[in-house]
Amino acid sequence: MQQPPNGVPTTQLPPLRWRKSHRSNPSGNCVELAELPGNAGIALRNSRHPEGPALIYTVDEIAAFVFGARDGDFDDLIA
Repeated sequence: MQQPPNGVPTTQLPPLRWRKSHRSNPSGNCVELAELPGNAGIALRNSRHPEGPALIYTVDEIAAFVFGARDGDFDDLIA
């Protein structure tokens, strides 16, 4: 599967298994992620708007973000 463009409605993606952090709260302020088939990347969406748009990132891009978050690179963004 070719990587879809960013901002694609989730209705244009194949069926995906969306996951969110166990730290998410019940008010729906959640970011959800799903692996695209064929290792084509990772889709990211706002749980309040499950129909889209979804942003699409490569596995390497998501890994760089996660490792940066673990290292505290974005701690100044959280009050």
